[in-house]
Amino acid sequence: MIFNGSGNEDAGKKLLLVLSQVPGLGPTRINTITRHFGYTPSFFQARADDFARLPGIGRKVADSVAAFFRNPHSLAHAVKKAEQQLKLLERHNADIITIEAPLYPPLLKEIYDPPPCLFVRGNAGAAHQPCIAVVGTRKASLYGKKAAELICSGLAAEGFTIVSGLAYGIDMIAHRTTLEHKGRTIAFLAGGVDNPHTDPSGKLWPRIIDEGALLSEEWIGSTISPGKFPRRNRLIAGISRGTVVVESDLKGGSLVTAYSALDQNREVFAVPGSIFSRTSAGTNSLIEKGHAKLVTSVDDITAELIPSFSRSDKPAKTIGAAQVTGDEKTVLDHLGPDPIHIDVLAENTSMDPSELLVLLFELELKRLAEQLPGQMFRKTSLN
Repeated sequence: MIFNGSGNEDAGKKLLLVLSQVPGLGPTRINTITRHFGYTPSFFQARADDFARLPGIGRKVADSVAAFFRNPHSLAHAVKKAEQQLKLLERHNADIITIEAPLYPPLLKEIYDPPPCLFVRGNAGAAHQPCIAVVGTRKASLYGKKAAELICSGLAAEGFTIVSGLAYGIDMIAHRTTLEHKGRTIAFLAGGVDNPHTDPSGKLWPRIIDEGALLSEEWIGSTISPGKFPRRNRLIAGISRGTVVVESDLKGGSLVTAYSALDQNREVFAVPGSIFSRTSAGTNSLIEKGHAKLVTSVDDITAELIPSFSRSDKPAKTIGAAQVTGDEKTVLDHLGPDPIHIDVLAENTSMDPSELLVLLFELELKRLAEQLPGQMFRKTSLN
């Protein structure tokens, strides 16, 4: 048989990788197909009429998809490339999170075209805490740098996960400041997670992996191209409850992120700047048009966002490693020195797996628990 997988989870990942190679299929159509057929190879035998009946597919695309799967050469080639990609993921200590997996960022599912899967290095559980995007120009002024440091240090202290794009300038400052204040941060890349091209010497991205994650919808080994940055920016906005623009020209990529946030019904904030500064023209314009709330302190952001959280969603402030919440203690009581699978742990604690993953991530940050390959967890040897 041309297609088989080692377990349902691996098979589902391979199926998505195969589907992503079919001409005419983007995230929305792939999600439509998998919702209808499930993560099984049944769509390999489907007819054009079966695809044409699905919303948003259309006759032309349906014919193309069916023809692709009827062609033994094209299907075999796609399966081979998918298998190679899975090997590359293992080599780079990376993984794929499908949209149906508990670890998939919950807020990202709500956007118009969520990626069917995400490539990740690190722990995507950071996205299960309330996220705020902090973005800005690559040519940051001293004022912009200071503003980004002030905002990110304050948000990290409030327990927010800071999301940015690992670009030069404001993005780098956002990630670095968050890490310096012992916060969580996520970097969305426009290329593969194997290639943090703006940080080739690894001064920052290994620390991001330790305290958060590198995420991308692009394959391992993907090249960087201009068209990928707007697509990446929609994900930065989509995973976040709000987007803060620190400095931006009128045509900056940060404004793309801001307008993506508005399209996705997210909050947008902007730091005002000098009328003589080109790098503040974009942020001043956002405020002038009423598209962004003016920000002069972290309180301007938290006052807007925190009242909208339910009690369980409200981020917890950074606390000492020895302090745990009641739910975290329950999880710790069910962990021991021997690894236990998350499904078993969920059953033993009567907790939802997605909630459990967040608690486990918090315990990892406090060095009280550790994750092993295969979604296995155990208590650290310090306990």
